[in-house]
Amino acid sequence: MLSLLLAACAGGPALPPARPVAELAPAQWQAPLPHGGQPAQLARWWQSFDDPALARVVEAAQAASPTVAQARSRIAAAQVQRTGANATLLPRLDGTVSATRGISDPVTFQAPATTVQAGLQASWEADVFGRLRDDRSAADERLLGARAGWHEARVSVAAEAATSWFSLRTCGAIEQVAAADAASRAETARLTRLAADAGFQAPATAALAEASAAQGRMQLEQQRARCTSERKALVALTGIAEDTLAAWARDTHALPAPPNLEALPARVLAQRPDVYSAERNLLAAAADVGSADASRFPRLTLTGNVSRARFSSGSVDMTLNTWSLGPLAVTLPIFDGGVIAANRDAARVRYDEALLAYQARVRQAVREIEEALVNLESTRLREADAQRAVQGFRASLAAAESRWRTGLGSLIELEDQRRQALAAQNALVLLQQERAAALVALYRAAGGGWPPDDALATAPIPETR
Repeated sequence: MLSLLLAACAGGPALPPARPVAELAPAQWQAPLPHGGQPAQLARWWQSFDDPALARVVEAAQAASPTVAQARSRIAAAQVQRTGANATLLPRLDGTVSATRGISDPVTFQAPATTVQAGLQASWEADVFGRLRDDRSAADERLLGARAGWHEARVSVAAEAATSWFSLRTCGAIEQVAAADAASRAETARLTRLAADAGFQAPATAALAEASAAQGRMQLEQQRARCTSERKALVALTGIAEDTLAAWARDTHALPAPPNLEALPARVLAQRPDVYSAERNLLAAAADVGSADASRFPRLTLTGNVSRARFSSGSVDMTLNTWSLGPLAVTLPIFDGGVIAANRDAARVRYDEALLAYQARVRQAVREIEEALVNLESTRLREADAQRAVQGFRASLAAAESRWRTGLGSLIELEDQRRQALAAQNALVLLQQERAAALVALYRAAGGGWPPDDALATAPIPETR
């Protein structure tokens, strides 16, 4: 009765309400957890690139990643804790079986007696003040947070694999440019040597052409070594055989075209797994405060048992059935040396920490998305100028080569035009890689991409960023 009366006076913990994502971030960014955390939805985003091998590389990296495996292990551990917290709300039932044989009274020299007993013991704690329910709520939130951590691990590994694959493809594209440049230098050196042997060119000019050809071969070999290193790094990340990766990369040296982004839904912020996990941790910390606060109040427990015993000694043979209900016990903490108060204060401090961590995570998410958008737009604006630069330097190189072949131009002028054209081509390839890397960064900042088909249809307001 005392417990029931005190229940009317018990209140929840006085905690400041957590500010939701919609208040901490731009108003148009609101969303649930992305794609339901489904791997098929995550893989579908990579299939929008014009590269059939990209999705396979990402899938292999996720399958071979110890980070993803650790995330799955944390989910299993959180599931165990959630099951244990839920079990405390239910009655506990244990079965017991015992057998003894011996002489109970050695003075009268009675015959040995055998006692066999079997029974059931039950116990239950009435959660009058919500302590056990708070523990279960905290376990539920941590389980959701662990699942979001698995999703975050998959996104992180996918972004790393895609970046590594783009680096390998960029390396192959630059190797192709270097191979064409080396072949052109070698042909120039051959023609110059023939002209020098015939007396139409100075020996120094032939030496310059041969030096340029040697430099082209050196740059080509250096680029091949870089590509080999990139390929081996991707083998270590994905577990795919090096020959297979080399075959995929040989299919085409052009970088994959990024998907056409008509709009980025503003709701992607809240779908980030780290933001979702931080929110779950905040709610779990609030439940911990409630559980610690409820520990100050009485605990009501009820026990009972049912047993059947068989006793035999000499000519005596009997069976006994017993049962009991109770005691109904109320335990009220009176003096514990300040343990309950210290636990309650520590829980409140952990709640404050979780609240600040949640707010900081949202601000960091906004920053990462904005930076990725800025970098993506910057590469888009620079790509047209890079294309024009390549075309202009190629035309200038062709003109210089034509003048050199007719004897109207110098080899020094030709080599200068060749260097500029090579630099422009490499700059264009690196810019394309930068654009792909910016898109991968946006994928990661957005928490795993977004469905392009319903980007506008599901946005809460028309305005998107």
